[in-house]
Amino acid sequence: MREMSTIKNIIVKVGSSSLCDANGNIEKEKILNIIQQIAQIQRKGIHVTMVSSGAIAAGMGVLDLEVRPSTMPKKQALAAIGQASLMQIYEDIFQLFSLRCAQILVNHDDFNDRKRLLNMQHALQQLNTYGVIPIINENDALAVDEIKVGDNDTLAALMAPVVDADLLILVSDIDGLYNDNPHINKEARRISQINGVKEEVWAMAKDTNSKVGTGGMATKIKAAQIVTDYGCDMAIVNGATPKAIIDILEGRDVGTYFTATKVLSARNHWLLYRCSAKGSIVIDDGASRMLVSKHTSLLPSGIREVHGRFMMSQVVDVVNLAGKVIAKGISNYSSEELRLIKGIKTSEIESVLHYKDYNEVIHANNLVIVKER
Repeated sequence: MREMSTIKNIIVKVGSSSLCDANGNIEKEKILNIIQQIAQIQRKGIHVTMVSSGAIAAGMGVLDLEVRPSTMPKKQALAAIGQASLMQIYEDIFQLFSLRCAQILVNHDDFNDRKRLLNMQHALQQLNTYGVIPIINENDALAVDEIKVGDNDTLAALMAPVVDADLLILVSDIDGLYNDNPHINKEARRISQINGVKEEVWAMAKDTNSKVGTGGMATKIKAAQIVTDYGCDMAIVNGATPKAIIDILEGRDVGTYFTATKVLSARNHWLLYRCSAKGSIVIDDGASRMLVSKHTSLLPSGIREVHGRFMMSQVVDVVNLAGKVIAKGISNYSSEELRLIKGIKTSEIESVLHYKDYNEVIHANNLVIVKER
């Protein structure tokens, strides 16, 4: 059995498939099973934060819709309707166990902005002090592509540093990660434990066939990479198993357990995963090799193109000539300035701009390499 005595702070992400029946309708009995386990965990002194899907499904139930809409305005409207209904269900069931819950709606921009991020952390800390269980969801009613996280597996992973979680548990409709898709290949084998998210793990990330949720296995592997790079463990368990969450915390061999690797500093983790790029810088092959192999600073001489509009000190993607993002970093110059100094030597910056605040476009200390996969 795994040693789990050091786990004191967990996130439980519940997917739509673990809240709904086969037709996509919210099933209260499933929610009861999950909350019953959370109540038991909370009473052991382990703090729980929830990330819950299901708002659109709940909205469909309120309006008696049989088919999930495809247009953004309709999905946003259903999310707005469903959030109230879903939270009422959660509140009613939590009260059966003398527990209270609270809702927090977020978008990706809340992780970008330092002040908003700190405000979210302070609010969550106070909820913890009150003994109230936060239920996090994306603000789907207002989300657009530019600011949305996109799936709740990733959202739950982004929350791990915010609440300083020891373990993220993804409650899904599958028993864990398999070496092939178990819905198709009956000989597929469940993988019990994974140490670090390597290339061969990504190769196994074939999507599940859930008609209800938006996240497949690829989003779960992405979540595992985000949290294990931070130093947080992660597990995938089947919500249909009556005590799957309890079993994981008691060290039993259920689901798939990802052990933390802690390869990034808190600053680099924020830069790589929690901060959206405001533009991109395309660099030549020589500069690309130096950045990846030597982790050097980026100089203007290696820049070929500049895309987007961004200000000094904003985060940008660094892209090679093949169009692949190889790094993210904080730019010392605005996009307009970079278009003027791209391709020139550092010694020539002042003659072009009539000032030179930095020798480097992105200093090595403000640059993090994106892992290949």
